[in-house]
Amino acid sequence: MSDGGEYGRAHDPAGPGGPDPAYGRGPGGLTTRTRLPGSEIGGGRPPARPGRSLITVVAVVVLLIAAIAFVNRGGGDGDGKGDGSGEGRNGGAQAQPTAPTGQKPVKPGTDTPASGFAHTEQGAQSAAANYAVALVSADILKAAKRDDLVRQIFAPGKVSEMRRKMDEAYSAKFLGNLGLDKDGEPKEGTKYVSRTAPMGTKVRKYSGGSARLDVWCTGVFGNAGDKSTTPVTSDWFTLSIELKWAQGDWKVQSYKQKEGPAPVNGDNRASGADEIAAAVDEYGGFTYAR
Repeated sequence: MSDGGEYGRAHDPAGPGGPDPAYGRGPGGLTTRTRLPGSEIGGGRPPARPGRSLITVVAVVVLLIAAIAFVNRGGGDGDGKGDGSGEGRNGGAQAQPTAPTGQKPVKPGTDTPASGFAHTEQGAQSAAANYAVALVSADILKAAKRDDLVRQIFAPGKVSEMRRKMDEAYSAKFLGNLGLDKDGEPKEGTKYVSRTAPMGTKVRKYSGGSARLDVWCTGVFGNAGDKSTTPVTSDWFTLSIELKWAQGDWKVQSYKQKEGPAPVNGDNRASGADEIAAAVDEYGGFTYAR
C-alpha cells in the first residue's frame, strides 16, 4: 500500500479507495451530524452468519485489500511519528477527551462528502473521519459516481492519478468477484452494502499545511440477497490518511489500509438478507465532527 491511497476497505469494499460512501444514506439522503469522540468506546460487531462460507468472506476481503494496495503502490511512507498530545500506556499516543471542541460544525452533504473543515488539528480529524467513510463506500465502486467523489476528496494534484488508478483497480473482473456488474451495480435480487463507522482518530503528525492521521473503523459490506455468494459481513480496519490543506479545505493526499484492531465477536444473532437491506435504506449515515 502506498501513495495513491487504497481504495476500499478491508471491508472494502476495499476497492481502491476503499470503499462505502456512507454520506447521507437513508431516506431522502438524510444526514445526521455527530461529534466524533476522541476516546475509544467498546463495541462488537455481530458474528458472521451461520453457514456462511468463511473461505468466500476471506476471499472478498483479500480482493478489497489487494485493490487498495494496487491503487496506492509506490506511495509515501506510512510510519509518521506522532508529535501530538501526551502519551498513554506503553508510551503510545493518548486518546483525546471525548468532549466536542465547540468549533463550528462542518458543512454536511447529502450525496456528497462533508466539507468546510476547520484549518486546525481538530478540523483535520473531522476531515479524516468523513473521508474514511467515503473511501470505502459503495459509491466509490460506481464509475458514474466515482469521478465526483475523487474530485471532492483528493487534493487537486492527485485527482487525475487517483481516477486512473481506481478505474484500473475497479475492473469488471474485480467488481464481478464482489457480485457487481461492470458499473458497480448489484445483480438483480441483491443489494450491495458498504457502510463504515469511524471509532476514533489519532493524529500522527500535524502542521498548518498537512496532517497525517489514523482512523480506526468498523463496517459492514457485502451483497444482501437470498442468492448472494458474497453475503454481508463485518470488519475492523485502520485507514492511515495523509491530508493537505488546499483550496480552503483539507484534502486527501494519500491513504492506505490495514486490518484491525478487532475485538472478539459478540454472540449476536445474524439477521437475514432482507433485514440488512432494509436497515441500509432506513437508517441514514452520519457526518462526523471532532
